Amino acid sequence: MTISMDFNSKYSLETELLRVEGNQDQFNASSVPIYQSATFKQHSLDEMGKFDYTRSGNPTRTALQVHLAKLMKAKHCFVTSNGMSALDMILKTCKTGSHIVAGDDLYGGSDRLLNLNIANYGFQVSNVDTRDLTAFEAALRPDTALVLVESPTNPLIKICDVHAIVRITREKAKNAVLVMDNTMLSPILCNPLDFGYDIVYESATKFLSGHHDIMGGAIATRSDELAKSVFFNINACGAGLAPFESFLLLRGIKTMGIRVERAQQNAIELAKFLKSKGLFVNFPGLDPDCKSTAVFNSFSRGPGAVMSIVTGNVEFSKIIVESTKLFHISVSFGCVESLISMPAYMSHASIKKDVRDQRGLPEDLIRISVGIENVEDLKSDLENAINIAKLQKL
Repeated sequence: MTISMDFNSKYSLETELLRVEGNQDQFNASSVPIYQSATFKQHSLDEMGKFDYTRSGNPTRTALQVHLAKLMKAKHCFVTSNGMSALDMILKTCKTGSHIVAGDDLYGGSDRLLNLNIANYGFQVSNVDTRDLTAFEAALRPDTALVLVESPTNPLIKICDVHAIVRITREKAKNAVLVMDNTMLSPILCNPLDFGYDIVYESATKFLSGHHDIMGGAIATRSDELAKSVFFNINACGAGLAPFESFLLLRGIKTMGIRVERAQQNAIELAKFLKSKGLFVNFPGLDPDCKSTAVFNSFSRGPGAVMSIVTGNVEFSKIIVESTKLFHISVSFGCVESLISMPAYMSHASIKKDVRDQRGLPEDLIRISVGIENVEDLKSDLENAINIAKLQKL
């Protein structure tokens, strides 16, 4: 999976993952040191150094941000305490009463944060199925401040035309900030800034880290103005990622290429396997003749490692989820270990049932994040769980 890069890079992505050029260690340590210091000594009152207080800046975090900016093909990158704080710092660039157009199948925490801003700051949020470009265009207003999309969405794996979203937004809401949550794909498979998005953000807890031993968020942009505003919010709120977590994230990123490649290979096989069992599978590219496949291939270099399935029966789904041995029941995804969940009861439970129903999020939906285990073991584990569910439902 050789991927070339043409923005702030010299080599292919697999090589650039390992080349951490923001390391300013005086001893030239091959691994960026952890600067576990809250404050930094200054030479004098009128001769301040590059760092003064870790809330505002830290050498370990700076090395990580420089590295991520290169991988995300950005001019500026900031890392925060988690994915939700990343989105919060972005939303804080909007004024009170701002109009936002967002997808109708967002991560549950993103939806909850938008609703909090509706209540506290008078945001006007129009949720729309971003696959329907006519409906998306109708939701836009000349004063729309921000557009927030996921593609594929979490957890229904909806595919929207990210290129058309940019074109339509620029025509009808010229001043809107275009934001894409790229957590499901990571920089390995997609670089939204290349398509005209103003900001891309990710939950670094997922594929960027890959081991679920930290929480983090990443925000990337090529705009000096947006970068200035985002940094002000991060510094004012104290949302920057801590030094130790920055160190762990730098370490995790180095193996992201081989992790994502292996997990994706497993996911492709598992999606086909589950479809052969008569289950309805949501997974990018599973049907090569589907219109959404061509759309997806226009912006992504691969389908990723997250899918969802519908069984048609809530209890049947619950038995499958609770009968697996290798798939850990977890609200997250993007880990080296395979994970399984039911969004309506876990990651999206904060969305009211009537809203979930309105948006077409089934109660029986199972989300699967495929890891790097042996794929035959994963198949056997799921087949065993399906057979148990069939026996218990007889």
